[in-house]
Amino acid sequence: MEQATTLVSGLGMGESARWHGGEFYFADWTAGTISALDAVGNVRRITGVPSFPITFDWLPDGRMAVVSGADGSVLVEVPHAGLIPLADLRGLSPHPWNEIAVHPSGNVYVNGIGQDYAGEPRNNGLIALIRPDGSVQQVAGNLAFPNGMLVSADGNTLVVAESYAGRLSSFTVRPDGTLEAAGTWAAVEGSAPDGISWDGSGGIWFAEVPGERCVRVQEGGEVLQTIELEDGCFSCAAGGDDGGLLFMMTAQWPQVMDPGWEKTGRVMVQRVRPPQPA
Repeated sequence: MEQATTLVSGLGMGESARWHGGEFYFADWTAGTISALDAVGNVRRITGVPSFPITFDWLPDGRMAVVSGADGSVLVEVPHAGLIPLADLRGLSPHPWNEIAVHPSGNVYVNGIGQDYAGEPRNNGLIALIRPDGSVQQVAGNLAFPNGMLVSADGNTLVVAESYAGRLSSFTVRPDGTLEAAGTWAAVEGSAPDGISWDGSGGIWFAEVPGERCVRVQEGGEVLQTIELEDGCFSCAAGGDDGGLLFMMTAQWPQVMDPGWEKTGRVMVQRVRPPQPA
């Protein structure tokens, strides 16, 4: 396979890799922005976000839903008005909120780490359900730093990466949107999974910061593929016209947390599946 190449450099802390509508979207937590990269390499700024963590997904009607993590707020895109509040999560937890995943029904799931970043590791993470009317309900708890999160295409399963537990955990989505714990989707002991992405064939890619890599696993935990990188990888997304590319957000760690450090954040890409015949 080809080696990873750099598409964009000079970012602060790049995160929230997403492939959507033929373009690659990402957030820069240092700059407080969401941007898109088109097929010919042009980057355009989509919007600014008040606080990080910054994550986003698309509602069934095409609008973007955005998490402003430190504010505990979820915002929704409104034409000609920008981002307006959809839900306030601070009543469930005063700590930062992290990843978002939209269900085909229009329900929105957002996870929170349940502690301050500098605190000792705890199992205080949680998942909130936001219904289309803006009502909020906690639907899972006792998670060990929940991070990347996905909903299956059929809407029946939610998977969340628990960075402090070295696992991808699975939940069954009930008809009313609440969650039922379904066990470990994949144990990845010795890893700290961050952002995750479906691989297009039932497996999951996870990014890892301390391990400076991306790993593809199937349900049960078998490792299918590994991409070694030079910097920490915070998030990844399978995409491209044939779904055979992996986009990765990398930066030097832990230097990226120093405001005075050079901007080492990059968008990288590698072909992980042979091109499909036309």
